[in-house]
Amino acid sequence: MYDALSSDYDRFVNWPMRLATELPFLEQRLAAGGRRVLDAACGTGQHAIALAQNGFNVSASDFSAGMIARARENASAAGMAVRFEQAGFGGMQTVFGTASFDALLCLGNSLAHVADNAALAAALADFAACLVEGGLLILQNRNYDRVMARRERWLDPQSHTEGGREWMFVRFYDFETDGSITFHILTMFREQGGNWSQAVSSTRLWPLRAAGLTAALQNAGFEILEPCGSARGEPFDPAASPDLVIVARKSSA
Repeated sequence: MYDALSSDYDRFVNWPMRLATELPFLEQRLAAGGRRVLDAACGTGQHAIALAQNGFNVSASDFSAGMIARARENASAAGMAVRFEQAGFGGMQTVFGTASFDALLCLGNSLAHVADNAALAAALADFAACLVEGGLLILQNRNYDRVMARRERWLDPQSHTEGGREWMFVRFYDFETDGSITFHILTMFREQGGNWSQAVSSTRLWPLRAAGLTAALQNAGFEILEPCGSARGEPFDPAASPDLVIVARKSSA
């Protein structure tokens, strides 16, 4: 899915708006620690590049080769030195080494792509291995407590125009009987007012609720510092918050 989406991902996301909202939150939390940051599941690298522009020593990884290729292009265009490597959850310490980072970010609902409890535990163990003792972890997921309680199937559509061409991105869920979610993105495109073409890509998500994710983090050796309802920093409300953003610290051995 994400290799196919990589060419359009920066059209799908309104990066100026998103970074204006999220960077102050991230930089405020990162300020107390060191400058070495790993952005896990980095997509097209926009968070990593923005943090590098603000003085952080950033490396980044993604399971998708297409996303990593696009991220390298974006960093080159921005004139920023960011190390991008293809690596999925569970494989990052092999690529980057252990205790190599003061902070690790996993943003954009990426952790929900793990398949089950065992995969979640492996991902969090990998995060912990990459961090120094006392290192900071910032996770950003959708608030699946609310999504599952309300059966919220449709997400806000996104649109983009560029040189007379138009894109529409429509995201929606199917709720599966095993408790997982199938996530679909319908991409619509037309040129110069012509007919629309459509394509659908899909992937499976595991809806990580707050209680289960908190317990998994504690089992992996993390101390929960702050649960927030979005990257604006407001308190988390399981019934109403759009997101679950967890700030945690790797406990000393």
